[in-house]
Amino acid sequence: MMTGLLFLTAAMEEATPFPPDPPMPAYTLPDPLVAADGRKIATPEEWRKIRRPEVMELFRKHVYGRVPDTPYEKRFQIVHEEPKALDGAATFKRVRITISRDTGSLGVNLYLFVPNRAPKPVPAFLLISLAGPESPDATGDQVARLWPAEALVARGYALAAFHNADVDPDRHDGFKDGIHALLDTSPRPPDAWGTIAAWAWGASRVMDYLETDADLARDKVAVIGHSRGGKTALWAGAQDERFALVVSNQSGCTGAALSRRRFEGKEQVARINQAFPHWFCETYKGYNDREEALPVDQHMLVALIAPRGVAVGSAAEDLWADPRGEFLAVVHAAPVYRLFGRQALGTATMPDLGEPLHGDGAHYHLRAGKHALSLADWQAYMDAADRVFGRSLPR
Repeated sequence: MMTGLLFLTAAMEEATPFPPDPPMPAYTLPDPLVAADGRKIATPEEWRKIRRPEVMELFRKHVYGRVPDTPYEKRFQIVHEEPKALDGAATFKRVRITISRDTGSLGVNLYLFVPNRAPKPVPAFLLISLAGPESPDATGDQVARLWPAEALVARGYALAAFHNADVDPDRHDGFKDGIHALLDTSPRPPDAWGTIAAWAWGASRVMDYLETDADLARDKVAVIGHSRGGKTALWAGAQDERFALVVSNQSGCTGAALSRRRFEGKEQVARINQAFPHWFCETYKGYNDREEALPVDQHMLVALIAPRGVAVGSAAEDLWADPRGEFLAVVHAAPVYRLFGRQALGTATMPDLGEPLHGDGAHYHLRAGKHALSLADWQAYMDAADRVFGRSLPR
């Protein structure tokens, strides 16, 4: 049992080849199992009915913002299909997801590769991609060059991907374009959703379609993202419990990394709000250089995923994202996983490079290299998904 881990401070270090922490202020993390009225949460039922809704509300109010209640309609259309993509290994589909209301509409392109030789329905990874095809009419093989479709299909996984900019542009446009232009009402309150929340909403609309595809196992879908996409995947997975596995690759500040770990060379709340003022709600800017005043920290975001699977990956040279802070967020989410009889990582010791931790409901790996979503990362996440989904495939 990992008793006492919840209140580890910056002064405590693990015996690991990863460089020791630089100097930083000591910090204490909020306890995810203490409710707003002070009661200690002790059962899964109390977590679901009392504390989880409280934590969700805190993240909506103070960090990511809330989605407006504007009514909309959605429809799906398969606009292109190739039954023998990837040299016959997969069926490729491009699906147009249209969100509309009386003032206009928005279209999102979903690119889907389904393995032909695997028994149906198959599990799937949904990638929140930071890059998309130059043309929505690109063929399956052209699209596959963006993402490791062949590797996933060979392992029996479908790959679904959408371009985040289809949902909302990644620029500070005053929320006048994309899904904000369609669904926002005026004036925007301080807790109105930012662009990260908009992309997460888009991931859920893609999941709406995936549930309708008979070739896919709707209870075995992993949502995955890298960098800002990793932040998005965590928030999407926290809100939408249809995602059975949530994968965050080098998501850093306001992703998996603990915000209260403040040191030179790491992205901090003030820096991310200044560089990307459109990503989060306006209220979040009030915590610039005041991370200790936040009522939440990112271990609580990971905890919202429990008891479903979570996988976090870091790169040793990506100090801006704070690999140890990403690891510790999973460590400090463990008390919530234990409510459900799961141990999460089962350790507070950061693993060696290239030695992934496949725990009970959680995964963490630290690879050599820089900020990127590499094939090695994908292989680690497929290994994690095999465990979460109870699969046993030949290597």
